[in-house]
Parts: sequence; C-alpha cells; structure tokens
Amino acid sequence: MPERRIWTDAADATIRRMRADGATWGTIAAVLGLSRNTIIERGRRLCAAGGPSQAARPKPPPEDEPNRPPLPAGHLRSWGLLIRGTILEGTPFVPLAAPGREERR
Repeated sequence: MPERRIWTDAADATIRRMRADGATWGTIAAVLGLSRNTIIERGRRLCAAGGPSQAARPKPPPEDEPNRPPLPAGHLRSWGLLIRGTILEGTPFVPLAAPGREERR
C-alpha cells in the first residue's frame, strides 16, 4: 500500500493558484513532481476552481453539417453506410496501401 501523502500549505496554494490561472492538471503535476491523478484528487478535495478555458478548445463540427470537411477514406461512419446490407457487412476497411497487400497489375 502506498504511503500517505502529507500535503503542505504551499503545495495546496500552488494547486489553487495554478488552476485559477488556467493550468491543466498535468502541468501542475509536473511542477509538483507528482502524478496527474494525485493532483486531480487533491484539487477536487480543495475545490480548486479554474483550469483551461472551454472557449480555447475548438468545437468539432456536427456530423450532419453540410459544410464540414469530407470524412477520410474508411471512416467508420461512411464505410458502415457503404457496406450495410451487403455481403461485406462487418468487414473492416483495408486501405489499398496496407502492408502485406499484393499489388495486382
């Protein structure tokens, strides 16, 4: 069983300050030299508010948006629609450049 961690006021203040400044749990863990999960648990117990802004993360486009970029070849959604109800149903997509696939001429 792991040893019990003794938390100092300085470590708690660092967690609160860095989280309020928008730091991720991983960044705080690196600064304190502890695991990310340890810092997450301690931050939750301290009610450390903040973290990275949700606005900074780009939202993925909705799947049914007409102006979204095309799906890549073999995407689960498009491949599944193409083979549904055929003899290929349930067959995974294999790209033409897959290793081990012989080139036919």
